[in-house]
Amino acid sequence: METFADSTQKKNSVSFYEEDESASSKIKKVFGRQNSVHDRLGGGKSADVLLWRNKKVSSGVLASTTAIWVLFEWLSYNFLTLTCFVLVIAMLVQFVWSNASGLLNRSSSEIPRLVLPDELFVNIAVTLSAEINRFLGFLQDVASGRNLKQFLMVVVSLCVAAIIGSWCNFLTLMYIGFVAAHTLPVLYEKYEEQVDSFIFNLLGELQNQYLKLDKGVLSKIPKRNLGAKKLK
Repeated sequence: METFADSTQKKNSVSFYEEDESASSKIKKVFGRQNSVHDRLGGGKSADVLLWRNKKVSSGVLASTTAIWVLFEWLSYNFLTLTCFVLVIAMLVQFVWSNASGLLNRSSSEIPRLVLPDELFVNIAVTLSAEINRFLGFLQDVASGRNLKQFLMVVVSLCVAAIIGSWCNFLTLMYIGFVAAHTLPVLYEKYEEQVDSFIFNLLGELQNQYLKLDKGVLSKIPKRNLGAKKLK
């Protein structure tokens, strides 16, 4: 009898542990936690910058972007004006550097040429075209599909984006997205479990509300019988 009781207790504890572990694995599967945040961001140097692996580089990128946003948004600089000022300053520095050796009786040192590689512009163009085509294809698939829930979610998301765009200009919106890209991933990596638990509960509540809406409103909408219409 004692052996039977011990085996029953062990089975119950194992089943409870497996159930708990399956629920945890379900959350991981839902929110993609089987891979690390670094891997989901593509890995490489870009992921290192977004996750602040090198704080000097990440802070430098964020500070440079903030300085550009301040110049264009707060100080109302024009892009052409700012570009001309930067080129003038660069030419003055190069002119002084080239002629200072003759004035100081020193051997002239060669100034390195600034040459942008062609692959840089090709990669940027290919990446932008691929992302735009994928976004347009996604919109077409949603519009031509029969998933009403996905269609309504996309329409509401576009309306929300349009409302947010009316509050600020395109440059400010891009800056907010850039700052979010440099802060949200590292915060999510630090508080991953808490964020996943909160989002899992939020999605469960939204799903319950959608089921209520479907039961009370959407299910009562009459559907057209296409098969019968074709037979007629």
